[in-house]
Amino acid sequence: MNSVELAGNTLPAIGQGTWRMGEAREQRDAEVAALRLGIELGLKLIDTAEMYGEGGAEEVVGRAIAGLREQVYLVSKVYPHNASRQGVVQACERSLRRLGTEQLDLYLLHWPGSHPLEDTVAGFEQLREHGKIARWGVSNFDVADLQALPGAGCATNQVLYNPEARGVEYDLLPWCREQAMPVMAYCPIGQGGRFLEHPLLNQLAAKHQVSPAEVCLAWVIRDGNTLAIPKATDPVHVRLNARAAQLQLGAEDYAALDGAFAAPTRKQRLRMV
Repeated sequence: MNSVELAGNTLPAIGQGTWRMGEAREQRDAEVAALRLGIELGLKLIDTAEMYGEGGAEEVVGRAIAGLREQVYLVSKVYPHNASRQGVVQACERSLRRLGTEQLDLYLLHWPGSHPLEDTVAGFEQLREHGKIARWGVSNFDVADLQALPGAGCATNQVLYNPEARGVEYDLLPWCREQAMPVMAYCPIGQGGRFLEHPLLNQLAAKHQVSPAEVCLAWVIRDGNTLAIPKATDPVHVRLNARAAQLQLGAEDYAALDGAFAAPTRKQRLRMV
């Protein structure tokens, strides 16, 4: 399985996302089961946030990792409006309670907000010193945002990235690579499933006897510095996601994908969902 070095840990290049989990009580048992299956299949990193289901996703993750905490690399994110120096500490404490754990492996600022970054980072460092988090990072930060971060403690940047959202390739991904900062790709197979109906993805899937989602995920993690976090609640999709980490696309495949989904030729505004 392809891997990525993140904050001193060697992690499988495909993890598990949880956006839209925890929103419906009747779905929670299936969501827990899907996450536990992913852990069993080696999808060690689980990414969540206090925003997802207003804490509901963290509760789902807490149930899923019960008894399995040592097998999981656990990531959560703080709302920007909670990211004052003391607010970030209080928000983290609430997340830890919902997750049923004493420490997060990684804690991210969900997107740039109105609180000074110096205060947010001070809160992160206080949490780290007290053993509440191992490392901190950010999400939805462009190059200028990253350059404005005080200190050198940022472990990762989580951004939207897939073949139809390639703007970050122009400057953000190269900058992160130069800084030895791995990137976490959310929505790595797009949204809503229609993207996976693209004829080329289906053509390449047939060629390699895999699914279109596997082709997309293999493309996203191809540089060795990017970790994808697809969300799945269907056991079939969880298994396909895990299998994608072993798919090796060829030069002709990459050329075809570049032809269908052009790389950026100029700076683009950072996309978010």
